[in-house]
Amino acid sequence: MSDHLVQQGEPVSATAVDAGGRGQYGRGVHGARPRRTARPRQGGEDERGRRRVGGPEPEGLRFFGTTWVGHDRGYAVRRAGVSAGALAATVAACLLLRFAYEGLRSAAVGFFVHALVVVVFAVCGAIAFQSTWDGFRRRPADPVREEALRGVRTVGFIGSLLAYFLRSLTEAPGEGLRRREYATALTRHERRRGHRVAATGRPDAEQHGRV
Repeated sequence: MSDHLVQQGEPVSATAVDAGGRGQYGRGVHGARPRRTARPRQGGEDERGRRRVGGPEPEGLRFFGTTWVGHDRGYAVRRAGVSAGALAATVAACLLLRFAYEGLRSAAVGFFVHALVVVVFAVCGAIAFQSTWDGFRRRPADPVREEALRGVRTVGFIGSLLAYFLRSLTEAPGEGLRRREYATALTRHERRRGHRVAATGRPDAEQHGRV
């Protein structure tokens, strides 16, 4: 085989043609541009691969982002990691409190102080657990009260860690609440879009801002 290829009556060096049959200027040997393989469109993208606008966007969750919508992009791994991390943190916190309690016993501060410490951590832990668990199911009705409970949740952080561990066994913490809100937002958006289409007769009226 000759070391040169002939294109339109002129010799072309073989090194000027790559493995895909393209020349130095990105064209084929016969002057035709190579055809590109179309990338399959993902959900939420238009025909040009751009994210669709105009619709409601899902709210991200801590450690999960928006993977809870389709349970993809490592959702199961994230859930396992959150569950294991919350359990390990709970065990470590319990050991830390035990060491602190042993230190109080060594200091011989008296039975009253011992009992007070146990009661304070038990009550704060229970309140923190209930508050964190309720936050996974509904939005706080009283932001002022939630702000006041921040110190209690800090003291009873073991309760919050335990709530994260138990909730992550079934779903991403807060997933159920976000899913209900997202479904409601989608329903409202489709209803408004349907009203605009019925009024204008043009399905694209919403995208272009024409009503």
